[in-house]
Amino acid sequence: MNTPSLQRAVFLLLLCVVTVAFWVILWPFFGAVFWGVVLAILFTPLHRWLLAKMPRRRNVAALLTLSFCLLIVILPLLAILASLIQETVLVYQRVQSGQLDFGAYLQQVLLAMPEWMLSLLNRLGLGDLASLQDKLTAGAAQASQFVATQAINIGQNTFQFIISFGVMMYLLFFLLRDGRSLVTRIIEAIPLEPDHKRRLIAKFTTVTRATVKGNVMVAVTQGALGGIAFWFLGIQGVLLWSVLMAFLSLLPAIGAGLIWAPVAIYFLASGQLAQGLGLIAYGVLVIGMVDNVLRPILVGKDTRMPDYVVLISTIGGMALMGINGFVIGPVIAALFISAWGLFVGREDEDDLPADRQVPVLPKAPAPVELPAGKARSGKPD
Repeated sequence: MNTPSLQRAVFLLLLCVVTVAFWVILWPFFGAVFWGVVLAILFTPLHRWLLAKMPRRRNVAALLTLSFCLLIVILPLLAILASLIQETVLVYQRVQSGQLDFGAYLQQVLLAMPEWMLSLLNRLGLGDLASLQDKLTAGAAQASQFVATQAINIGQNTFQFIISFGVMMYLLFFLLRDGRSLVTRIIEAIPLEPDHKRRLIAKFTTVTRATVKGNVMVAVTQGALGGIAFWFLGIQGVLLWSVLMAFLSLLPAIGAGLIWAPVAIYFLASGQLAQGLGLIAYGVLVIGMVDNVLRPILVGKDTRMPDYVVLISTIGGMALMGINGFVIGPVIAALFISAWGLFVGREDEDDLPADRQVPVLPKAPAPVELPAGKARSGKPD
């Protein structure tokens, strides 16, 4: 029997099937689609400003915004990536040839340690110098080989990269041009209360923009400052270590220190006290201060999430989804907090930035009841 309930069940099943099928089709280009959406969120304010200057030229405004994004974001990243590939391959070749011997560096550090620290390492099973040196050398060789292999794969998969890049730019153009109407349709399709939908969409947009803008600015600043220090100290592979510090700085509080701290320890162990102490002071007071000052202002101020939530969600997101996870992780965490806040009725206006708060609409006045038999005239009272 073709009842309305059966028709609804069949329609919902069809809706789920086509949604999953569409997701499977998009999955090979997930990165391109994802970053297209992220860049559209970041550059929407610029597009709106241009559209206000030329309200009847939507295509031109979108094209100008796309060109600006290409010039200040994408082309510099491609140039850095090309240089990074070359330097990574050179570092791998130095490790293979023995010019960079991390085992020898470790041996020098262990020999400079005091007796009590060596005895502690022996109790922990880390005092076997030869075994530890072999493990470190093998690990460094494997790590450098992995990075070099990935860099070479990126260079070899040029065709796939060009396709993904083209998909991202093509999608970005239409998201900028038609983003407002698309968001309106998505909001209408979500089966939630209008106030809840506005809050969740505002939270998603705010956290995405704050996470990308804030974390990228912190990463670039810390990577550049670390690179300057390494260049001044004469350390080889400055660009590689700068990019690694920038990448690791996506992890709040502990990021860039994973690179400069071992180098400072090596300087101290090798008797270069001025370089070691100087690098520690520079790392704590300059590089670390960037994380302590800029990140709360650029990220925490808008996301309004505790630092430990940002740290855990960032690490978890990157563990599951790679580089995309440093955005997806905090966004999911923010939506989780916001959704549960709505569920328990504790989602206040203060949870959103002032420019993202949902306006409270005044209640409509109660209708005036007229006495029976008295018709409303068309003339004002």
